[in-house]
Amino acid sequence: MFRGKKYKESAKLIDRTKLYDAAEAFDIVVKNAKAKFDETVELHVKLGVDSRHADQQVRGAIVLPHGTGKTKKILAFVKEGRQQEALDAGADFAGAEDMVQRIQKENFFDYDVVVATPDMMGVVGRLGKLLGPKGLMPTPKAGTVTNDIAKAIAEIKAGKIEYRLDKTNIIHCPIGKVSFGTEKLLENYNTLINAIIKAKPAAAKGQYIRSCVTASTMGPGVKINTARQQ
Repeated sequence: MFRGKKYKESAKLIDRTKLYDAAEAFDIVVKNAKAKFDETVELHVKLGVDSRHADQQVRGAIVLPHGTGKTKKILAFVKEGRQQEALDAGADFAGAEDMVQRIQKENFFDYDVVVATPDMMGVVGRLGKLLGPKGLMPTPKAGTVTNDIAKAIAEIKAGKIEYRLDKTNIIHCPIGKVSFGTEKLLENYNTLINAIIKAKPAAAKGQYIRSCVTASTMGPGVKINTARQQ
C-alpha cells in the first residue's frame, strides 16, 4: 500500500513494538495529524471471542461524553401521528410506508442512523436486505427500536455510537476529532472501552482484549496498553 511522505514521517515517531499509555497514545495521534482537515480519531479493538457464535457477540451503544464531532442524520420510522414528534426531537426525516417506497425506488440513503418505534418494525423489516448490509437496521440492543423515540433521537444527536464486532472480531469506532485534544479523546476512549469490557460475553475464554489501536484518518496506528482496565 502506498504511504505518503507525511504518513512515513509520523510513523518514524512511533515505536511499533510498544504499548502506550492511553493518554500518551492520544497525545501522539493529535500531534502527528498532518492533514488539512479535522481528522477523525478511531479506535480498533480486537477481542478474544468468536463472532460466529451467538453467545460470543459483543454489541451495544453508548453516549460519548464529548460526542464524535459529527452530527448524524437520522431517519425515523414512526406512524403518522408521531412523525412531527420525531422531527421536533431532531430527526432529519420521518415517515412510514412513504419512506419504504423512497428507499426501495429511489435508493434513498442520505442518513447515518435509522430509528423506529416497535409498531413499525413489521414495515422496516421489509427493508432488511437494503438496510442490513449498510449497518442501518434498527435494533432494540442498540437502542434504535424504542417507544421513547424523542429520547433516542436526542441521544444520537448528542454523540451516541453503536459498537459491534465485524467478521474478524474487531470493533471499529470513531471517538472524536483531532481538534478535541488529548483530554476529551481520553474521556471518550474510557467510556467506550469500559462499555466493551462490561459487554464481555460469559462464553469468552482467555484474554478478552487482544489488541487496541488508535489512529487518525490519515495517520499511523498507535497501540494502547489496556492491561489496567481489564
